[in-house]
Amino acid sequence: MSRRRRPPERTTDERASTVHPLEDKSNKAAVSQSSSWLWDQEERRIWLICLVFRAINGLMVQTYFNPDEHWQALEVAHRLSFGYGHLTWEWKEGIRSYLHPLIFALLYKILAILHLDSSLVMAKAPRVLRSIFASFGDVYLYKLSKLVFDEHVAKWALLCQLVNWFMFFCITRTLSNSLETVLTTAGIFYWFLAIESSKKSKMHSSRKLALAIAALACAVRPTSAITWLYVGLMDLFQVQSKFKFIFIEVIPVGSLVLSLTCLLDRLMYQSWVIVPFNFLKFNFLSSGGDYYGTHVFHWYFTQGFPSMVWTFLPFSIIGIVKSRERKLAGLTAWVLGLYSVLGHKEFRFVLPMLPITLMFSGYCLASMEKQTYPPDSRSKNTRTTSVSDKDGNRSKLKLAIVFLVLTNVPMAIYMTSVHQRGTEDVMFYLSKEAHKGEVSSILFLMPCHSTPYYSSLHYNVTMRFLDCTPSERRDVVDESDQFMLNPSDFVKSSDSLLLNFSHLVLFDAEERQLRDLLSSHFVEVKRFFHSHFKVDRDLQSSVVVYIKKEGT
Repeated sequence: MSRRRRPPERTTDERASTVHPLEDKSNKAAVSQSSSWLWDQEERRIWLICLVFRAINGLMVQTYFNPDEHWQALEVAHRLSFGYGHLTWEWKEGIRSYLHPLIFALLYKILAILHLDSSLVMAKAPRVLRSIFASFGDVYLYKLSKLVFDEHVAKWALLCQLVNWFMFFCITRTLSNSLETVLTTAGIFYWFLAIESSKKSKMHSSRKLALAIAALACAVRPTSAITWLYVGLMDLFQVQSKFKFIFIEVIPVGSLVLSLTCLLDRLMYQSWVIVPFNFLKFNFLSSGGDYYGTHVFHWYFTQGFPSMVWTFLPFSIIGIVKSRERKLAGLTAWVLGLYSVLGHKEFRFVLPMLPITLMFSGYCLASMEKQTYPPDSRSKNTRTTSVSDKDGNRSKLKLAIVFLVLTNVPMAIYMTSVHQRGTEDVMFYLSKEAHKGEVSSILFLMPCHSTPYYSSLHYNVTMRFLDCTPSERRDVVDESDQFMLNPSDFVKSSDSLLLNFSHLVLFDAEERQLRDLLSSHFVEVKRFFHSHFKVDRDLQSSVVVYIKKEGT
């Protein structure tokens, strides 16, 4: 993917007195050092700052966002480490790779060996671990911005990433998409570095590293191939030796990583399973993801991605236009376009494109700052005008920063600490009760996968949730939907089921319909705030815990 450095626009006097680093032969060493795959002292300092910031970020996350952060990562890891935990249908069909959960399984093993596997630590440690990965993603966005533009843009791009509400909300969660985002940012940096190196010394080591990271990202999330197909094709049309590029670099590196992950899954599944093929077959060839809901074609462009970029959107658009860096902007459009073909859409699917989009916001802010400090002219009248313009530009920049902070920081805090926290709080409560011997069994009368499971309870008691395994027949209504369609009829038809559990957990929306039925055998013991507004169902303002009455 060819690209040119485009620093923020400068005034006429600056253009006359300043030479671009790539055009200044005396600056070659500095440029080489700034684009090296090794981290310089400034980048290590930035990483430490980002590490502290993301650790705080990870500890602040107390809300429930998507089932996969628990059921496709931590739950699997808990089963591997402690011998109990629920495997969803995806693991029986070989649609998921064990590569991602093994990261947390190793963490759990270490905690168990050190006798630190308390309820609180088990809940917080995975997100703190993920904050380390997130801090690397922040630094690689800084390095990528510095390589594509300059150090000035890089600092603003990093600030945009740290302030953006959705990045704060999502990047430290234990979703495979979060790891994919970090790998994508790092991989694109090394790919661009390889292009720069090839212009100077014909070195391609960083491209092999980029290919390895790209293959790893595809192993974690097979749909990451959408991103790397674009990157690879753009370079394929421009490299001199296409045969060498494909058969000496792409195929060997990709085959090696695929082979290693297949061996890992062979060991875990106890049979040969090609996870990327099964994953793509279910989600692309059979549209299996549509079972979980669909959106209109343009959703990513008109609702999904704009909500993630949020108030940075106009700054990103201006940055794209002013920088004229069409290849990276085209990558985002490509990914959003191909994901739009799929019926089932989610915010997290396009998370890897968010750092790149925020980089253009950084370019816009850097341009505004450059205009804040125009060089003084020798003309007295011109100097007066420049001072006036400087004050006006400084006010615009300050206003832009205040606007971005006020529209992102409160939202980030609310979404990570308040909205949909009841399902996390209830599991922490039940875990403490279980470890005191007060819980023998739990039934979750709520949409399937609404709460964490054994990975949060960390106690081996009988639990049951309402099943929502996809059926080959589209007209078959799963157990979870049956309950949501008519909670009262479902409970009446399963009266004996309720009596087999000591605790019931349900949302208040369904509790109101079941209160009379439950009152004969159960009593409310705890209620947790969940949300102020509805998301995709009726308002679920609280999570309620019922306990079986003595003697029933």
